[in-house]
Amino acid sequence: MTSRLSRRHMLQLASAGVAAAAMTTPSLLRAQDSFPNRPINVVVPFDTGGYNDRLARAFAPFLQEELGQPLTIINRGGAGALLGHMFFMQQPADGYTILCTSAAPYLPLNILTQDATFSYDDFYMVNLPSQDYTLLATSADSDLQTIDDVIARLKEDPGSLSIGIQAASADLVNLSILADANDIDFDALRMVTYDGGGPARNAVAGGVVDIGLVGGEGFLPLREQIRPLLTFDRRQRDDWEGAIVTDVMGEDARVVVGSQRGWGLHATLQENNPEAFRILSEAIEAASKNPEAIAALEAQQLATEWYGPEESNKMLAETAEVMEQYLHLLQGQ
Repeated sequence: MTSRLSRRHMLQLASAGVAAAAMTTPSLLRAQDSFPNRPINVVVPFDTGGYNDRLARAFAPFLQEELGQPLTIINRGGAGALLGHMFFMQQPADGYTILCTSAAPYLPLNILTQDATFSYDDFYMVNLPSQDYTLLATSADSDLQTIDDVIARLKEDPGSLSIGIQAASADLVNLSILADANDIDFDALRMVTYDGGGPARNAVAGGVVDIGLVGGEGFLPLREQIRPLLTFDRRQRDDWEGAIVTDVMGEDARVVVGSQRGWGLHATLQENNPEAFRILSEAIEAASKNPEAIAALEAQQLATEWYGPEESNKMLAETAEVMEQYLHLLQGQ
């Protein structure tokens, strides 16, 4: 039997279908107006292959899933992250550009030593999961067994040990703090400077230098080739043996945290577009707490901790304050 529907009846059915669809899915107009409705850029102010680049690429699939839009990684390395930070600040504060950076020490270094045109208040850190730390280490076959051995040797003769370190770094500031706390003549120390953490770590592992102070997370692949002597933190990290700063500098010790890496937004986004700000913040948190994301990042030895905005911005501010106190070292004076 052939069904015969009047034109009016067909229009009624069509209208009902449109109404039902509108109740279950956003209208085209609403989808166009909602955030986000196009791809989002992730600015990494470092070249490809580094920690921030690997963090951004490993985390991106899980953040994309939360946002429903693809992420495009944009590397803008150069001038100690200054070029990338400037590029990020030049983008519209509309939520379509987010930042994956080592907020510390690079924002303080940009501001304190490179006359950056931006300030700390221009950045809002949603989460800095990577809280690196300076590790003072020696080679596995060294005759230096403890940090007390190092301090005793340097107090007797500051030039008796070669020290591998990066110039104008958080590690250099921490070495100065250690020297001051133990009456060691900092100016008489015999330092061997390196352009990056990798070469400095390799020099320690190979016994090219007697000791080295470098970011501890980067030492993890060399665990069997080094002996950790002092972790510049108030707690043990990554199952390293050896002392922590309170053991040798007291409970009031203040040190510079190493690279604080993670996710940031334009600070003005919170006022200019609170909805986009909320969606991005909640998406970063949800992706950070996703068990699949945690497993994927841990497999690449990338940090997964959720500190949140309040703690992340507080840690950045504290690091910047200590670095400012040692500005003469960062400027090479």
